[in-house]
Amino acid sequence: MQITNRTRLLEAGAVVLTGLGKFIFMDMLEWRLLYITTACLGWLAYVLYRRSQSSEILAYWGFTTIGFWRTFRLLLPFAVVLVVVFYLLGNHWGTNRLNWGILPIMLMYPLWGIVQQFLIVGLIGKNLRDLEQPKLALGVVILLTATVFAVVHFPFLLLVAGTFGLALVYTWLYLQGHNLLVLGIYHGWLGGFFFYTLLARDPWQEVFGGLGL
Repeated sequence: MQITNRTRLLEAGAVVLTGLGKFIFMDMLEWRLLYITTACLGWLAYVLYRRSQSSEILAYWGFTTIGFWRTFRLLLPFAVVLVVVFYLLGNHWGTNRLNWGILPIMLMYPLWGIVQQFLIVGLIGKNLRDLEQPKLALGVVILLTATVFAVVHFPFLLLVAGTFGLALVYTWLYLQGHNLLVLGIYHGWLGGFFFYTLLARDPWQEVFGGLGL
């Protein structure tokens, strides 16, 4: 698919700006729901705009069911092991905060996970990999992509380390042709358990607590 270097770099830059917005609107101002909603709607508008220009762009980015179950089955044992490890470590460290709120989070967070995977591995990883100039080695692309994803989760160092490792695996899988939607779904599920068990945080209350839900 023909995409200019300028477009690829502008998309990657817009993702970085979206990440910087997280520090302002989520971390400093604590406008979590507003930020997430605005980011999702903004990028949805961009996806629809690009779709109106090219019917091939969705498939190029990975918004397709091709390889869905193959990727799902591949990651399932990995995800189960991680969930058990998160739970056991959370009990050992006294950070386990599992409660009923994880149920709606497990339904909603995968949607945010798909957005994040699209932005990070789709618009940064894939654009860097497919640049005409300079041509970057696969290992460099994976490392740069994982670094961006990890930095966005600062200052929670455990989360920085976890997302860096996750992005290494996910970027490699995505660039090998695995399904983007599945990566986003697992991102949401694993992220939800990570928050509740290892970070002693309740995303449901953080995002919707102010609404009295």
